[in-house]
Amino acid sequence: MGLLKKIIDFMMDILETVIFVGSTFIVVYLFILTPNQVKGASMEPSFDSGDYILTSRVTYKFRDMERGDVVVFNSPKNPDIEYIKRVIGLPGDKIRISGEDVYVNDQVMTENYIADKTNLWEGGCIQDGVEYIVPTSEVFVMGDNRQRSSDSREFCSIPIQSVVGVVFFRYFPPDKVGNVNNPLPRSIR
Repeated sequence: MGLLKKIIDFMMDILETVIFVGSTFIVVYLFILTPNQVKGASMEPSFDSGDYILTSRVTYKFRDMERGDVVVFNSPKNPDIEYIKRVIGLPGDKIRISGEDVYVNDQVMTENYIADKTNLWEGGCIQDGVEYIVPTSEVFVMGDNRQRSSDSREFCSIPIQSVVGVVFFRYFPPDKVGNVNNPLPRSIR
């Protein structure tokens, strides 16, 4: 009888450990950080299709969103799809795209991270030289590969509540593993 009790106690210890680890994983995954895979070319050259990233769901509980942050959000066209883009404008910001340059609050943005100059989409939300004011509780986002990105130029700003989190770490491919940092100077974030 002693041997059977030891086996049952051992199995219960294993079961408790599995339940604890599984519960911890679920809590971390749902409330703290989420792994994502970049799909498509909209964030090149910063991120390539197939890169794996970690998204923090809690960062914005401790600090405000900043221009230059890379965020994952639910697509305004299909909330089941998540997009990855860079925050360009915050609530109340004046955005203007003129001559392929992006202006935020009448200051041209120096964007060393983009693949090419900024184009506009015919019939999109933003028109050449026309100012757009980001509504309260929304942000203006764009991909770094402006020629191949469906973003706020097309569908306007997005609700902050649709933002899943901020991208903070890339864990694949191995040659690009590391923190994802905001490239904009503190003075314009």
